[in-house]
Amino acid sequence: FLSLTHFPLFEQATPPAGTDPDTFIYMNFMKTHCCYDAIPTSSKLVIFDTTLQVKKAFFALVANGVRAAPLWDSKLKCFVGMLTITDFINILHRYYKSPLVQIYELEEHKIETWREIYLQYSFNSLISITPDSSLFDAIYSLLKNKIHRLPVIDPASGNVLHILTHKRILKFLHIFGSMIPKPRFLQKRISEVGIGTFREIATVQESASVYDALTIFVERRVSALPVVNKQGKVVALYSRFDVINLAAQKNYNNLNMTMREAITSRACCVEGVLKCYPYETLETIIDRIAKAEVHRLVLVDRDDVVRGIVSLSDLLQALVLTPAGIDALYS
Repeated sequence: FLSLTHFPLFEQATPPAGTDPDTFIYMNFMKTHCCYDAIPTSSKLVIFDTTLQVKKAFFALVANGVRAAPLWDSKLKCFVGMLTITDFINILHRYYKSPLVQIYELEEHKIETWREIYLQYSFNSLISITPDSSLFDAIYSLLKNKIHRLPVIDPASGNVLHILTHKRILKFLHIFGSMIPKPRFLQKRISEVGIGTFREIATVQESASVYDALTIFVERRVSALPVVNKQGKVVALYSRFDVINLAAQKNYNNLNMTMREAITSRACCVEGVLKCYPYETLETIIDRIAKAEVHRLVLVDRDDVVRGIVSLSDLLQALVLTPAGIDALYS
C-alpha cells in the first residue's frame, strides 16, 4: 500500500529571491513523503542469526537473490547490524593467499566471529530509520553514512519492515514524480549540470586479477569498476554484486583469474555496459537508470573512453540534498 496522502509536518522550502523555484521541487517531494510510502506491497526480506556460518550466509544471499540481510543477535534479542556484499569482499581480500590455500575463515567463521574481528577496525553499528521518517531523512542517512542499505524498523515491534536503497527511492520518484511539475533543469545536458564523478575515476584493466579489483573496492570504496582495455575503452562493468557470484560458482578460492576471465564466466546473463554521453539530458539519464534498475551509468566519449561515472548517489545528492544546502556527503 503506497500512501501518497501522508504528509509529515515539514515546511516547504521557499526559494530565496532570484532563485529558480524548480531547484526545490525534488527536495520538497522527498520531505513530504515518508519511508513507508516507498515500501513495495511485496518484497523479500532475509534475516540471519549471528551464529550462522559466514559461508552459509553468503550462499543464502545468492540463493534468495538479495544483496544484504539484517543480523539478529539471539543473546541481545535485537538487530545488531547488516551482512552485505562488502563483508564478503573484505573477507576475501583480507584472507586470500593463493588458489592452493583454502580460505579457512570463510569456511569456518560464524558471522559473530567475523564481526568481532572486523569491528576492531571499524565502527559498524546498525543504522536504521523509522517508517514515518521522511524520504529526505533516508537519503541524508544513506549518503552521510556512505551505506547502500537502510533498514526500515518499526519502533513499536522492533521488526524490520524493508531495506531501503538508493534504487528504490529513485524508482519511487520516477513512478510518482509525474504528479509534480517537471523541473526545467532536467532538459540540461549532463555536461552542463556537472552531476557525477569526473576525476580520478576508479577503473580496472581487463588483464588485472580479480584480487586487484577487490583491492580497489576496499581502498577506493567504490561500488563498481569500469573494466577497460589497453586503449582505455570500456568493455564491461564489474560491480560489488558480481563478487557475490564467486560464492554462487564456488570459485572464490581462485582470485588470481583475470577480469576478462571473471566477466566471461559470470553465471547470469549480463547486458553490455550501460553508458551515457555528455550531450545527453539529465532527464534521459534518470530515465535510463530508473528503467534499467542499475546503480550507475558509465560516462564515455565518442570513442567509448571512460570520462566519468553518474551514480544514484550523485543524482540524489544533486536533486535533493544540495538544494537543502547539504553538499557532497558521499564523496
